[in-house]
Amino acid sequence: MKAVGITEAGNPDVLQVLNLPEPQAGPGEVRIRVRAAAVNPTDTVLRSGARGSPDGPAVPGMDAAGVVDQIGPEVGERLAVGQEVAALVVPRGAHGAYAEQIVLPAASVVPAPAGAGPAAAATLLMNAMTARLALDALGLSPGDTLAVTGAAGAFGGYVVQLGKADGLRVIADAKDSDVDLVRGLGADEVVERGDGFADRVRERVPGGVPGLADGALLNEKAVPAVADGGRVVTVRGWDGPAERGVTVHPVLVVDGATDTGALERLVRQAEEGVLSLRVAQVLPAENASEAHRLMEAGGVRGRLVLDFD
Repeated sequence: MKAVGITEAGNPDVLQVLNLPEPQAGPGEVRIRVRAAAVNPTDTVLRSGARGSPDGPAVPGMDAAGVVDQIGPEVGERLAVGQEVAALVVPRGAHGAYAEQIVLPAASVVPAPAGAGPAAAATLLMNAMTARLALDALGLSPGDTLAVTGAAGAFGGYVVQLGKADGLRVIADAKDSDVDLVRGLGADEVVERGDGFADRVRERVPGGVPGLADGALLNEKAVPAVADGGRVVTVRGWDGPAERGVTVHPVLVVDGATDTGALERLVRQAEEGVLSLRVAQVLPAENASEAHRLMEAGGVRGRLVLDFD
């Protein structure tokens, strides 16, 4: 089968088409014929070598949509061959979403949102699950105020939408050109993004907010927006320290990768319109290098998607 990956870390040009053995589903696993794979910032981290150089071929990709074409033993009857599905993929070496076929735990595979094409379906699970884990870690109650940085991005946008669905008041950041987008996602108040974000939040909530999801990676610059004893969720591993009893909770999407019930709920929320499926651009899979360049240039609203059809 063909995949897109790397044999050495580097800039986007190291991505290449690889010929790999066709994978086979084992116990508790299914194989998907991939039709679309979303490009996420984590994919560029793997490709760049920021977390170590690969030992052999490495295939990025954490979001896939396609059709089940093989079911291993001990899977049960929840999934069927020929079913259109979406999957949250945890890349392991040559086993990532940028491939014609992937094998992964059946628990990480759920029916695709009804009415969504493969490209749209491929944009949902990784970022939505990360947002769900972030909100669960914050532990806010209906009526509480949530602050969100990076609200125009995929993760931040889902935090806004899920936060509103949880009954929270949401203060989110945006640059001028993204204000309407972020308001459309449901934010109650929108403030200018950037280093002064914390001050702008304090102008609206003088005592600080009880919880903040930091999709813009402001890290310590975001902490002053949070009330004494409040919580900050981060998505790139920053864990503080913070002051005034503020606790920092890094979240990792792998912790929810096999939570089938939570993945199915996210699909239902997409079908109900609670969550938006935002496709920025679809590119042929062999143009993955260009997709990575666009991702790293910034300003992408929605997800870039690689077409494997």
